[in-house]
Amino acid sequence: MDYQQSTSTNKKSLFDTLPSKTAFGLGFMTAILSLGTLGFVVMTGCALSSGSCGGLTLGGGTVVAAPGGAIPTADPTAAGAAAEPIGAIPVVTDADHIRGNKDAKITIIEYSDFECPFCQRFHPTVQQAMDEFGDDVRWIYRHFPLSFHPQAEPAAIAAECAGDQGKFWEYGDALFVNQASLGADLYQKLATDLGLNVNKFTDCLADPAVKQRVADDAQGGATAGVTGTPGSFVIDSDGNATAIKGAQPYSALQAAINAAL
Repeated sequence: MDYQQSTSTNKKSLFDTLPSKTAFGLGFMTAILSLGTLGFVVMTGCALSSGSCGGLTLGGGTVVAAPGGAIPTADPTAAGAAAEPIGAIPVVTDADHIRGNKDAKITIIEYSDFECPFCQRFHPTVQQAMDEFGDDVRWIYRHFPLSFHPQAEPAAIAAECAGDQGKFWEYGDALFVNQASLGADLYQKLATDLGLNVNKFTDCLADPAVKQRVADDAQGGATAGVTGTPGSFVIDSDGNATAIKGAQPYSALQAAINAAL
């Protein structure tokens, strides 16, 4: 046997020098860490490419853990004005949070999550449409808190409680401005800053009926085909709807509104 053959035969890896059980354990942990890293990269890439906060892709569909256990399944790659069929969108009622002219020709219904960074990005986009189209457009905000955003549901409940005192939109705007600080302290501070009755506000936060309102919004969004946030619909005076998925640029929302007009 020559020298080259001898050295290659005697080389051993770290796993060869360890007891069999220890080597198996290290190998198993390495595989788990590798899969976890790959999953994180894939999920991050999907979120960045779609411009929305969403769930894991399983079996060709997107699983979004919304309150009430709703699990919609739809193509997670769709973006912009969606061409696929839209489900039944709950009708607008006096119980909705409506910004702008209540009798406007065009309705924008947005399903959103106060902790979602893409929702924060899209918020001023819808405001820009309100500024441009004026009384021709009304904006309906509905909740769709995602389970992997721990403050999404509490923030939605806090906004509902502010809405009970006539300050939903002011409170919601402030939540997006202060998105990095979401939490109980901020919710109380905003209530004070907006001049709310803090005792009523605090009692409201613990009211299960208010939590149910948020869950009902999310369930309605899932039925309509929302698979991530922001998930929006531009609806004309005849009830025809166009879906806008993700934090699309203003040009996409503007085009959908003009088409509806």
